[in-house]
Amino acid sequence: MSKLTRLGLQHAGTIGVFAAAWLSTAAYAVNDLAGGPAVNQLNLHPAATRIAEEQHWLHWFMMIICVLIFVAVFGVMFYSILKHRKSLGHKAANFHESTVVEIAWTIVPFVIVIGMALPATKVLVAQKDTTGADLTIKATGIQWKWGYDYIKGEGEGIGFVSTLDNDQRLMSNNGGPKAGETAPDNYLLKVDNPLVVPVNKKIRIITTANDVIHAFAVPAFGIKQDAIPGFVRDTWFKAEKVGDFYGQCQELCGKEHAYMPIHVKVVSAQDYSAWVAVKAKEAAAKADDPAKVWTLVDLKARGEKVYAANCAACHQANGKGAGPIKPLDGSAIVLDKDHGKQIHTVLNGAAAGAMPSWKALSDTDLAAVISYTKNNWSNQTGQIVQPAEILAARK
Repeated sequence: MSKLTRLGLQHAGTIGVFAAAWLSTAAYAVNDLAGGPAVNQLNLHPAATRIAEEQHWLHWFMMIICVLIFVAVFGVMFYSILKHRKSLGHKAANFHESTVVEIAWTIVPFVIVIGMALPATKVLVAQKDTTGADLTIKATGIQWKWGYDYIKGEGEGIGFVSTLDNDQRLMSNNGGPKAGETAPDNYLLKVDNPLVVPVNKKIRIITTANDVIHAFAVPAFGIKQDAIPGFVRDTWFKAEKVGDFYGQCQELCGKEHAYMPIHVKVVSAQDYSAWVAVKAKEAAAKADDPAKVWTLVDLKARGEKVYAANCAACHQANGKGAGPIKPLDGSAIVLDKDHGKQIHTVLNGAAAGAMPSWKALSDTDLAAVISYTKNNWSNQTGQIVQPAEILAARK
């Protein structure tokens, strides 16, 4: 086979790969997501807060200045090269210590830098002014989900964990949408419990983390704040319109970094008050006494729901695991009569973070899901783990 033929086949193969990739993408192409990313997006997200609008203005202001400097500098340079070249008879000027030049290249850059720094400083100071908040919410990064606690303002005391929608996670585990399928516009951005806030209210977000560094970011609000274990940082936003707005963890935090979406639902003041009332009733209903002794039937029923929402994405619904994910069906730790081994793994994680800590779940939820795994599939141990055991292990 000639070299020319081989090159032709290589180019044909490359074109074929790109064509296949394009066709597979087109087969499940999504639409623009209001409050989230757009297809083939080039510019910043449409702003939903005043700070984001000022950031957009600042972005274009800086861009225009940079373009003007670029055009001016290179314009003069290329003009000089073309019009004053040696071939036309021009001779290089010979001068030293020009006061005019020294003053010009000192004053002009200084004026430009000050002109850029003043509006930038104004926006930066406004971004960090978290005083006078109507609502304060703590956002805790957890591998790989977000925990939200309403700590001041209407809704104080409400807390929940927000996790990627299990159906979308399973779709991703299976290779994403198949050819011919229509992917949801919010693919890998849908969560089970969105963060709900009222419109036109200043919301202070306090960030921290349980394990590694995460970052809380919602582009439409113009906010991005690192969430660091052992530290407390804060940011704020004031959404000026109702709707759904999306973000993601923007700090590489482990193998499931891509599965930490942020969904903020901005609602009217009336709808927010109604949501708070519903969540308060739910919290009261879920306020389980850790000393309560549960039956195996009740624990399994509750544990099945906890497992589906938090564990099935990795360990699969059949408990067989996949790839490096160890199976729970037939697991020695699960079958062991020493409950402490499995409790320790669930509370503290394992395999250098590949198995995350689930301390954010309640004592009853953890007892339920452990009892479920010990008495499901082929694991018919008859063992029961009570919430009191979880509570004791936390200490």
